[in-house]
Amino acid sequence: MPETKSLTLLRRFWRDHLQAERGRLIVALLCTLGLAGVTALYPVIIQQAFDLFTRGETEALVWLPLVIIGATSARGGFLYLQQINLQGAALGAIEHLQNALFRALTRADLAVVAAEAPARQASRFVTDATAVREGVTRSVNGIGDVLTIGGLVASMLWLDWQLALLAALLYPVAAWPITAIGRRVRRAASGMQDRAGETAALLNESFAAAPVIRTYRLEAQEEARAARAFAAWRESLTRMARARARIDPILEALGGLTVALVLVVVGWRVSTGQGTIGEFTGFIAAVLIAARPVRALGTLNAALQEGFAGLARVFAAMDAPRAIADSPGARPLPEGRGDIRYEAVAFRYPGRAEPAIAHLDLHARPGETVALVGPSGAGKSTALALLPRLYDPSAGRILLDGAEIREVTLASLRDAIAFVGQEAVIFDDTAFANIACGRPGATRAEVEQAARAARAHAFIAALPQGYDTPLGPGGGRLSGGQRQRVSLARALLRNPRVLLLDEATSALDAENEAAVQAALATLRAGRTTLVIAHRLATVQNADRILVMEAGRVVEEGSHAALMARDGLYARLVRSQAFAAA
Repeated sequence: MPETKSLTLLRRFWRDHLQAERGRLIVALLCTLGLAGVTALYPVIIQQAFDLFTRGETEALVWLPLVIIGATSARGGFLYLQQINLQGAALGAIEHLQNALFRALTRADLAVVAAEAPARQASRFVTDATAVREGVTRSVNGIGDVLTIGGLVASMLWLDWQLALLAALLYPVAAWPITAIGRRVRRAASGMQDRAGETAALLNESFAAAPVIRTYRLEAQEEARAARAFAAWRESLTRMARARARIDPILEALGGLTVALVLVVVGWRVSTGQGTIGEFTGFIAAVLIAARPVRALGTLNAALQEGFAGLARVFAAMDAPRAIADSPGARPLPEGRGDIRYEAVAFRYPGRAEPAIAHLDLHARPGETVALVGPSGAGKSTALALLPRLYDPSAGRILLDGAEIREVTLASLRDAIAFVGQEAVIFDDTAFANIACGRPGATRAEVEQAARAARAHAFIAALPQGYDTPLGPGGGRLSGGQRQRVSLARALLRNPRVLLLDEATSALDAENEAAVQAALATLRAGRTTLVIAHRLATVQNADRILVMEAGRVVEEGSHAALMARDGLYARLVRSQAFAAA
């Protein structure tokens, strides 16, 4: 069963990723064949040299060094070309595999991706890819080792076929324990890769929480957590190293036994005049030269099992089924001005008992700004996430301009929506690229126009390379308010029919907030806006306010009407749940 699974993995890897590199692989294999052939000549050259010197044929001193130099030079050339083409093919295939994995994860359901820490996802691109690359490299080198051993066996047969058979019969004895050890290595490799992902996730989480750790004096606690993770990782690495370490002693012992038997038999035959010193020396040289490729073949299975474990994890991530996808016959979103309807919508996050949304009815008319307010956990963010189909409702349906969103293409649905959250998402790219990704293909003039509307042009123009300035990881070169204005410019450039705002101005000072609010007012004209409001000014300026609690709309109306009702909304205002400015 494991062998069948390994073959399936190997066929898929060849078909989808490695086949494109077959040209380099062919060159590498041809060089491997040449390398094996030259290596197999070494014992014969040694045998001929000793026999010639024993017979006193000193003219061999003239041409024999040239033969040796030629053989070693040819071997060096074959070795160089083999490694260059082999590594090129392996790295090319791994790059293709990494791109395919990244495409799969960026298009996977948000629930699937969010289930694992980002650092753990990232470990697949490093730990697993390294194991696969090592497996590919060792496989081709293994073919070379097989050819080298075959050539050396031919040399041994030419020198003394009886001794060659004696030596060849000993090594298959090691096949069974090496295969069994390989299976243990595969299990250990899978555990090691899991521990590596967990450790990477812990480190990423700990470094990201540095301010909290220092403020709450959690250094000792984090050090203990890290120590446990490092210990678990070390233990998994130790198990794998212990399994692999059993292989070399087995092969070393068999190699020593082979050399000892050959020495006894050949020594006896030379002493009795049945062989020459050259044959003796050449045969011993062949046995000793064969020791390295034989040991390499012994550890090949372990490397392959590690590679198969990595491939299995990568393909499992790539093959995860997608629930959020275009339905059969999905059509483009029809033209419209952003009429949004939630009809008896319910939603429960996977693995949670309580629903995030119990029963939501909502109608946002074109051009309306609807504010969603309520206590933490009321379902406000979930309601926004359902519209672009980051998740699908467990019950009910959502319509945009009369079309049920599960019946239209994802591309056309998401092209009609722009989202700006409290935490601005800035990519490690230029200011231009960060804004232009709102509408790929936008011109520089259009990008600058959007930046001006978001009051971002002045500080972007003042950067060292202006719009071509890299903003750093997470936009580290900008202040919080500047990052938010860049994200607003991105939304303005998109020119959507629906805006989803999670209090997009909360990171701005009063002056910049007023300017951006004016820009947003222009943008909202003729478009529908759903905003999760945390500021009283935003709530009061909305056309309608929906008050949510426990996944339901419990109150609806204007600020004045809701205050007069003296319900949940009035209690939230009195408890200062909203920022005053």
